[in-house]
Amino acid sequence: MTSEAPARPFIYEPPQEPRLTVLHRDEDMLVLIKPSGLLSVPGRPLEHRDCLASRAQEEFPSATVVHRLDLDTSGIIIMALHRKAHRHLGLQFERRKTQKTYVARVWGRMEEEEGLVDLPLTIDWPNRPKHIVDHENGRASQTEWKVMEREDQATRVRLHPITGRSHQLRVHMLSLGHPILGDPLYAHDEAFNAADRLQLHAESLTLHHPSDGRLVTFTAPCPF
Repeated sequence: MTSEAPARPFIYEPPQEPRLTVLHRDEDMLVLIKPSGLLSVPGRPLEHRDCLASRAQEEFPSATVVHRLDLDTSGIIIMALHRKAHRHLGLQFERRKTQKTYVARVWGRMEEEEGLVDLPLTIDWPNRPKHIVDHENGRASQTEWKVMEREDQATRVRLHPITGRSHQLRVHMLSLGHPILGDPLYAHDEAFNAADRLQLHAESLTLHHPSDGRLVTFTAPCPF
């Protein structure tokens, strides 16, 4: 077993069913559940055009992307249905006015019950899209975690990202010595082979509704 994840080939084969899962829709926004393996937005290659945004726009042409989830992460995504809503929602993410919770299964049994990871992150340019901890050039990143359940060789945790850096949860769990199961970028072979997908799910999202500012929470049950 090695702490350095080996390079793994990537072939984009997005799930086709269900085509689009709408959790909530009103005049201002869409709440969707993104499956693991589907891009949030289109990639550059032609074969990467199929994504959650393009599927949503087939049915709701005015839908625009407010935030994203990694390819292999599943869960709640919000899209705006008009310009005013997009600005309102976008500012909430930018100013950290939203509250997000994730569920993950990580390698090994975590000894502590809960904790805070406070480690700055930056992109690992020679190995992009991977990110690394960088105390000199990294951007401040904080994640709260709490154990939900311990298994023989894994731990189920609930994660609350205070900041929203790329790959933040994946790198922070790796920094604790507990990579997320099924992670093709950061998990060593045993952790990668312990699951058939990245075991990371955006379970809930709380924000202020763009119509009247009331707090609303949307939840998508964890599929693993």
